[in-house]
Amino acid sequence: MLHQRFISNRWNRLLSKASCNLIPTDNKRPIRSYVIRSGRLTDSQRKALENHWMDHVIEYEAELIDINTVFPEIRKLTIEIGFGMGDSLLAMAVENPNSNYIGIEVHKPGVGKLLQGITERKLNNLKIICHDAKEVLLNCFEARTIDKLQIYFPDPWPKKRHNKRRIVQPDFIELLEGRLKQNGLIHLATDWQAYAEHMLEVMESAEGLQNYCGDSNYWLQPDRPGTKFERRGQLLGHGVWDLLFEKR
Repeated sequence: MLHQRFISNRWNRLLSKASCNLIPTDNKRPIRSYVIRSGRLTDSQRKALENHWMDHVIEYEAELIDINTVFPEIRKLTIEIGFGMGDSLLAMAVENPNSNYIGIEVHKPGVGKLLQGITERKLNNLKIICHDAKEVLLNCFEARTIDKLQIYFPDPWPKKRHNKRRIVQPDFIELLEGRLKQNGLIHLATDWQAYAEHMLEVMESAEGLQNYCGDSNYWLQPDRPGTKFERRGQLLGHGVWDLLFEKR
């Protein structure tokens, strides 16, 4: 009973700390590309969060992360922004044991599910950061340190008055470009055509990036696992648009 109470208290402190990290410290309210939803945790997700958070989650601090201490070996580094429930990211880490992966996500059910998958497969090449991606990339990574960045099926914010919330914006892409190594890649995907067109316009206007598939072209045969959002979109008759850009 005492052990259970200790675990519960430790988890409550961690959850409180993670939630506090999302509160702005000044009077300006930042524009977020997401909304924190109070999604229900399953028992397995909650147990994974309680038992494996310390092993596989990198606690956010506004300081540089020493990647050499995070993974047992120095390998190419891929970062996924907003991994959702983590199925495709987990598949990549399993299929590519000679690469390192970090997933950034703010929603606890997805973090718990991915923690469960990491633990079951005994992976040492996949870590999680539970915090706002913009702040993580701005504060925790030096310039030219990431091999690949991927954003799959972000919220399209289809209403015009909400377009400013889209994560793919010129200032954010400028930040990503600065963190990429030379010849590093940015891979985007969406099942919302208007957002795909917006992505293409933003990416092709970005300094230092070039369309890997040629000007104005989408990536027609992307090399990535399918996702839940992709399958759902296909059932609804939606198309899927992938973009791949390389740092010059």
